[in-house]
Amino acid sequence: MIRSIALLAAMLVVTAAPSATAQTAVQTGPLAGLPTDSAAAFVDHMETERGEPPATARARFALAEDLEARGDLADPRAHAAFLATRRHLFAGFDDPRQAYRDAPLPIGWGQTISAPHMVGRMTSVLAVEPGHRVLEIGTGSGYQAAILAWLTPSVYSIEIVAPLAARTAALFERLIAGGLETYGRVSLRTGDGYYGWPEAAPFDRIIVTAAIDHIPPPLIEQLAVGGIMVIPVGPPGAQVLLEVRKSRTADGDMIVERRDVYRGRALVSFVPFTGGPRP
Repeated sequence: MIRSIALLAAMLVVTAAPSATAQTAVQTGPLAGLPTDSAAAFVDHMETERGEPPATARARFALAEDLEARGDLADPRAHAAFLATRRHLFAGFDDPRQAYRDAPLPIGWGQTISAPHMVGRMTSVLAVEPGHRVLEIGTGSGYQAAILAWLTPSVYSIEIVAPLAARTAALFERLIAGGLETYGRVSLRTGDGYYGWPEAAPFDRIIVTAAIDHIPPPLIEQLAVGGIMVIPVGPPGAQVLLEVRKSRTADGDMIVERRDVYRGRALVSFVPFTGGPRP
């Protein structure tokens, strides 16, 4: 039996600098050694260790600082993954004034790459830990999947627009061949994300990057007990960004809890979910 109730616990938004313990947690896996508290050190690291031009690294660090101050990058590991991910490679702009604006950008076929503040907020709410299995519905440009790949080795992403899926898969192949082996952690599939990826389930985290008027039941089924889903739900142009948690009661009933991430202070606008059951 599955019951649905409102989630009462409020999200803790952290705007202060991470503690020493949090910093230690950040410096693990492929993020080890990435400077996160000094612009000069970060830009130098990205230039000398990863061959990135200083202009884009500097612009990304400044954007991350702004998002942290606004509460959109509230998780230290999400902050580090955001810094490690070169948005310009996925947005198609080498010019940092374009790639690192806090705004969505068109990527063709009526789709967009989400605004950085939304990516930061959703990634922070997910609170992905090493070893978590993560499902993304709506690969798009691959930017969100790339951020997730820095956090866990098990990222599964589904895109319904076949030519976009093919272009993004080719991009990942080029980036991996160019030395970004971390992106080999992303498994891609072309198909209808409404039905999830059942053979890879259950998932500790699910992120949906397209808006729908309800939470797809297959995704609820594939969310692990104790897992978190982030999904925009509502009509076009005025969705609520929901945090969905799944748990089990002492008598064995499943509970699905929902909470508005913005607690009624803001609506969001995502491209529409185009899959799902047909009439």
